[in-house]
Amino acid sequence: MNQKPVILIVDDVPVNVQALAVLLSDEYFVKVATSGGKAIELANQDPSPDLILLDVEMPEMDGHQVCGLLKSMPKTANIPVIFVTAKDTEVDEEHGLELGAVDYIIKPFRPAIVKARVKTHVTLKQQHDRFAAIALKDQLTGLYNRHYLMEEGVARIAHAQRHQQDLSIVVVDIDHFKKINDTFGHLAGDRVLQHIARLIETNKRKEDIAARFGGEEFVLIMENCSLLHAGEKAEYLRQLIEASPIDGIQVTASFGTAQMQEGITDFEGILKNADDALYKAKESGRNRVHMYGEEHYG
Repeated sequence: MNQKPVILIVDDVPVNVQALAVLLSDEYFVKVATSGGKAIELANQDPSPDLILLDVEMPEMDGHQVCGLLKSMPKTANIPVIFVTAKDTEVDEEHGLELGAVDYIIKPFRPAIVKARVKTHVTLKQQHDRFAAIALKDQLTGLYNRHYLMEEGVARIAHAQRHQQDLSIVVVDIDHFKKINDTFGHLAGDRVLQHIARLIETNKRKEDIAARFGGEEFVLIMENCSLLHAGEKAEYLRQLIEASPIDGIQVTASFGTAQMQEGITDFEGILKNADDALYKAKESGRNRVHMYGEEHYG
């Protein structure tokens, strides 16, 4: 996986693209677009650019239009844009900055100036991304936190409804966690939480969202996943947890699963159904999976 920051160069003149690419390719992974439409497409691909160098004067869709579209889309709104242009009036520069650009480089550009400004804004972008990641993650387990789960859950529900896809939620609760803390101490309890989080994270699908909901409870959002398949995944995780003691501590977990269905299409409603199913799993003896409205596994 590429570790260099990604720079997207957008210019319809090949010689300009080549000059910037040669200048930056030693330190950055360079992507190139020769039209506004291609720039939008590449900016929305993974990995997202850490910075976009955007020519203002292009046919069909100029740089100002491209910048406006980028800033209107959630996936690309926070990518810094530097305009590269021969227009050097204060009015032009002010207009570019009003559109959301972070800087302005005048053609013909000086290599040292380009490298310095690119480095500055890439560094700022990476710092912003690190702080944003910290705000969204549970510091003990490294999974997403409850705040992110609730926001992303609403977005995932909307996406599933729009594309008429299944969506299921799995709630995981470590059995008798208070007893683990009381018997082995809170540091051991923390290691158990980290261990379970790793098992969940490494065994989920790439597109699934795994979060620590609070205390010893975790939640999985599984898009394009039926209740039956969610139950099968939960049962696999249940068996894996039972077969994977940590520091000699035997751990089990109970699971509740629920699916988006007619009449229950909001995230909190589906989550409540999954939590009700979890209660049934615990009521039935723990260390088992219960699917909302269905029989339990295990």
